[in-house]
Amino acid sequence: MSQERLNNNILESLPAEVIKPAYDRNEVTTGIVHLGIGAFHRAHQAWFTENRIAAGEKDWGIVGASLRSAGVRDQLVPQNGLYSVVEKSNAGTKVQIVGAVSDVLVGPESPQQLLELLAQESVRIVSLTITEKGYCHDPASGDLNPQHPDVIHDLANPQAPRSALGYIVGALALRKARGLPGFTVLTCDNLPSNGKLLGNVLGQFAEKVDSELAVWIAENTTTPSTMVDRIVPATTDADREELEALIGCRDEAAVMAEPFAQWVVEDNFLRGRPAWDKAGATLVDDVEVYELIKLRLLNGSHSMLAYSGYLAGCETVADVMAVPAFNKLALHFIQSEATSSIEVPAEFDIAAYQAELIDRFENRALRHRTWQIAMDGSQKIPQRWLGTLRHHLANNGPIEVLSFALANWIRYVSAVDEQGNAIEVSDPLAVELKAICDQYKPAGNEALAANFLAFTPVFGDDLKQSAQLQKAVVNWLNKLDAQGTLACVEQAFGDL
Repeated sequence: MSQERLNNNILESLPAEVIKPAYDRNEVTTGIVHLGIGAFHRAHQAWFTENRIAAGEKDWGIVGASLRSAGVRDQLVPQNGLYSVVEKSNAGTKVQIVGAVSDVLVGPESPQQLLELLAQESVRIVSLTITEKGYCHDPASGDLNPQHPDVIHDLANPQAPRSALGYIVGALALRKARGLPGFTVLTCDNLPSNGKLLGNVLGQFAEKVDSELAVWIAENTTTPSTMVDRIVPATTDADREELEALIGCRDEAAVMAEPFAQWVVEDNFLRGRPAWDKAGATLVDDVEVYELIKLRLLNGSHSMLAYSGYLAGCETVADVMAVPAFNKLALHFIQSEATSSIEVPAEFDIAAYQAELIDRFENRALRHRTWQIAMDGSQKIPQRWLGTLRHHLANNGPIEVLSFALANWIRYVSAVDEQGNAIEVSDPLAVELKAICDQYKPAGNEALAANFLAFTPVFGDDLKQSAQLQKAVVNWLNKLDAQGTLACVEQAFGDL
């Protein structure tokens, strides 16, 4: 196998079936800076933007920034920013080389360089995929967490920030001082009303820096809400080797993705935007209902399958869906508990969307690990499950599957699986969650469930009041203890 890396000089020698950038990359200028340039951004927003650059919108090139490590920079920069989007489905594989990204900076290595980039007048959009925990907020209230270590650090060290909020406010302060206009801050993370949440925490952070600056920022930025959807599993060494055999060169930055991609964007941009609608995005006045459909149906069922599937011994979502009882459970949850919590627009074909979700979960070509989806559950559960749960508790609706999901999550964050093996729980609250398990599990499942539901950083102050919810979670915890997850699923949902 050739060890030559993908780069500008070998584009024309790639196989004919590989889709390549159809434009002169030297003519592209930077209009977007993206904070958190992970696999999802490269397979989604940058992929949509690539379409518009190829159509002649060459002032919307992207410079990415990593706020933690140099890993992505070290993958992309030796490749001139080029990378492959590898679409995998049961029908086959398609490879596209994306050229929209020209460079990647690493914040911790040179904070001033990134601040200066963000302050450039040509930059009109600063977009974000920093995961739920990157917003330095309290997931239960949606407000800035003033005790977050990054918030404390950034307020004390404005010239060397760590958080996205610190960089954005610092750059906007530079623009204000230089008489330059602001920019649109575009969140692309899975949070309900993500633009409103971002605007809220951004304003609260700016207020702590300088109240006059906070007023200027409110008048010189917009924070549109978005809904993003594409399954993008972590790329493995085996994926890279398979791609190398296909295209004849090494791509360390390759991303794997399903063919499906959806992007719904609130059309509220301060200084223009690419014509993403011509690339397949949906531009709307209000994203909220699309966001709810995606969060509650797709993300809600994904997380439910991740925790229960992991405990049942399934490595990937496709493995979970290959178990007939789990397949029935997923469809039951999507059609009943999730959909009935939303007022679906009459023009939206919800039945087709439900069926499409099942097909996507059954995609054997994508090895989307249950462990990966299970990461950061304390940040995801409030958005993916608790809105649905609150709706049904208030309206005497069904909570059977969500209480089952919560019981499996509690078992998962105990950090010990059903065979007594350690689970590597990746969660910002992993220590606190395990401490609840260790302290209250010996007293029984009633004490365990009560103290989890009283954990306000995840559940707020209201759900601990629900005797119905506590009873349902305790019932499932008892069954999980007695039978294990797989037997519970087969007994309770196998005959649906």
